[in-house]
Amino acid sequence: MKVIPFQVPKISKEAFRIQVDSALVFYDKLHHHPETQIMYIKSGAGTLIAGDYVGRFTSGNLFLIGSNQPHVFKSDEIYYEPKSKLRSNSISLYFEEKYAGENFWQMNELADIRQFILNAGVGYRIEGETKVQLIGLIEEVSNAKSIERLIVFMQLLKTLSESHELKPLSATNSQTLFTANEGKRMNDILQFTFRESHRKIKTLEVAEVANLSPAAFCRYFKVRTRKTYTNFLNEVRISHACKLLIEGDPNIQSVCYKVGFHNLSHFNRQFKKVTGKTPSRYIRPGI
Repeated sequence: MKVIPFQVPKISKEAFRIQVDSALVFYDKLHHHPETQIMYIKSGAGTLIAGDYVGRFTSGNLFLIGSNQPHVFKSDEIYYEPKSKLRSNSISLYFEEKYAGENFWQMNELADIRQFILNAGVGYRIEGETKVQLIGLIEEVSNAKSIERLIVFMQLLKTLSESHELKPLSATNSQTLFTANEGKRMNDILQFTFRESHRKIKTLEVAEVANLSPAAFCRYFKVRTRKTYTNFLNEVRISHACKLLIEGDPNIQSVCYKVGFHNLSHFNRQFKKVTGKTPSRYIRPGI
């Protein structure tokens, strides 16, 4: 999926760019940029779409978004409420070959790191001890200056490239770029889905949003996301269900209906398909 090309503000001759964001919600348009992005969610929660991945993000999560990987961190609706006092805070590191110069990244000493970055287009959720180490390094590099800043950054990349605690997001390396019109169309589809996923959605409705016939829409969506719209819709609903369960709603049947499913057995099957767990085990992992 392409989308809105996003330009990261940067200064020439810097090896990487740090961006600290603090707002009510994260940038909520599906977008991509040539830079690889490491994003630490200091506070905030919602649904992440990255390539063909759909899942939850919450405070404390750490992600790597690959070069030109279409993505959006869509904050939960509560963050959009006018009287909400919640905030969405993050620290991101952006980098690509052009920042420090291609000759820099071609050095033999950086071969392993460069190969890792080239293969990172699927994106990763960073977990375990690696996450703890990297968050510390991100905080450190945010405050470092001059050569110390570069040293900490290289230590961060070394730790990342050697880790076995990276969980791929997308099934494939998705760097297909689309036209601006297709980007707008896909964003319209996503925004409609986020807004209306709590109810039954007919194919005709979402096809009209995309300005396509139902048959053409189904083909369009499958080609660009490698999944059917029904599968995508179910993943969005399961993401919302996870939020409700995490927040303490103990009634699984009630959650099933709130997120847009109309059959408890079907909800349970889809929940396990997406998360690998039943709703009961998701709430109480030890049972």
